[in-house]
Amino acid sequence: MTRSLTRRGAGAMLAALASPALAQESSQPLRVIIPQPPGGATDILARLLAEPLSRELGRPVVVENRPGANGIVSINAIKTSRPDGGALLLGGVSIFSFNPNLYPNLPYDPWRDFTWIAPVADTPFVMVAGPRTGITTLAQFIERARAEPERLTFGSAGIGNSTHLAMEMIAERANIRLTHVPFAGSAAAITSIIAGDTDSMVNPLGSTLPMIRGGTVVPLATLGTERSPALPGVPTLRESGLADVTMPGWYAFVGPAGMPVPVVERLNAAIRAVVDSPAVTQRLREAVLEPVSGSAADIQRRARSESEMIGAFIRRRGIKVE
Repeated sequence: MTRSLTRRGAGAMLAALASPALAQESSQPLRVIIPQPPGGATDILARLLAEPLSRELGRPVVVENRPGANGIVSINAIKTSRPDGGALLLGGVSIFSFNPNLYPNLPYDPWRDFTWIAPVADTPFVMVAGPRTGITTLAQFIERARAEPERLTFGSAGIGNSTHLAMEMIAERANIRLTHVPFAGSAAAITSIIAGDTDSMVNPLGSTLPMIRGGTVVPLATLGTERSPALPGVPTLRESGLADVTMPGWYAFVGPAGMPVPVVERLNAAIRAVVDSPAVTQRLREAVLEPVSGSAADIQRRARSESEMIGAFIRRRGIKVE
């Protein structure tokens, strides 16, 4: 069943339909700006949602790829858009909850510069090792790391990325020292593991599953609270003895600051209807994503809470992006 945070009443829908701003834009395309190039996880999610969202809103939905500068190019595009519901940004947790704790001169404020619209999905993570390591369990990984501190390496999609921070959390909880090898994206990092150049990494389960099934990487543990239906034979970190390691992986829609409440409510209602629909729920789960529907306030509260959690961890570990 789709996770639902809170429900709004029919009055919100009626108010939204009466909005002059929404009526004015209803025949214009809705631009969905994403911070990744075509083929990335956010791009795949955006295109999965575009057609059903277009039907729900009765207007075209166009996906625009604006990659670059850890999401800042796409953020600048949405910040300078009119706050009339004509453009939204589909972004992940790192843009809103991680970056403010990593960059000393970040050119945006996630609470001041956006109008929060709706959550859409969570992505689960999996920790894997390369077959050449001979490691097949998390216990073996920890044992070897303790025997040879900093000898084992882990790849990531870049400093401060979810794939980096998750392994730092695992290392802290297991009391081990590893060597970090950042790459320009998770595809390059996982390729390095397959080639035997690096030893391990944490990566989104959806994009890693084909390699796990093909035997080119070895799953050690998933990072969820329960075993993944996609990998029922792989234990969670908690089952493997590492409790209290969580890595948020949500995606959400935001718009420019100052959007009218009726427009936000109409867009939220449409997005929730799409995410809750059986067809989209099935497609999300086939992509190893967990549907999440909720209000604008719900996702903003979650983003703030996780920003505080990850910020404390980043400061404790002394992680910096120069």
